[in-house]
Amino acid sequence: MVDLPLFDTVEKIVIVVFLSGLIGLEREVKFKDAGLRTHILLGMSTTLLVLTSFYLSDIYSGTTKGDPARIITGIITGIGFLCGGAIFRGDSHVMGLTTAASMWIVAGIGITVGCGMYQTAALITIAACVVLIFVKPIEQKVKEKFINKKI
Repeated sequence: MVDLPLFDTVEKIVIVVFLSGLIGLEREVKFKDAGLRTHILLGMSTTLLVLTSFYLSDIYSGTTKGDPARIITGIITGIGFLCGGAIFRGDSHVMGLTTAASMWIVAGIGITVGCGMYQTAALITIAACVVLIFVKPIEQKVKEKFINKKI
């Protein structure tokens, strides 16, 4: 394998831009610093690194021991640092945890798309969007109930 066929590469890029863009759009609508562009670039970069790891593994398969999972492990470590930068501690609370988690999931989606697991990536994207959009009101109601109970 010298390179992926152009259609396969374009297909992966379009899919990861769309899926990571859905999550980034939700963050953008909520005026978060890591929004649409950040999430799309994060998804694209992880897909690129996975494709590169497969490429390297293929071209060196007969000459050296190569493990594509090693680059994926590096991605996960690097994303942890990136996500850590999105988290801020205020006087009485921590901010940015959900944005950091959304960046983490987008990295996972990018890895999954790079591996060609499109259905899994789409299902995870849908689940993440449902959580980001619909769980916050439930979370607020639970907090209100327990806070009012303590008073």
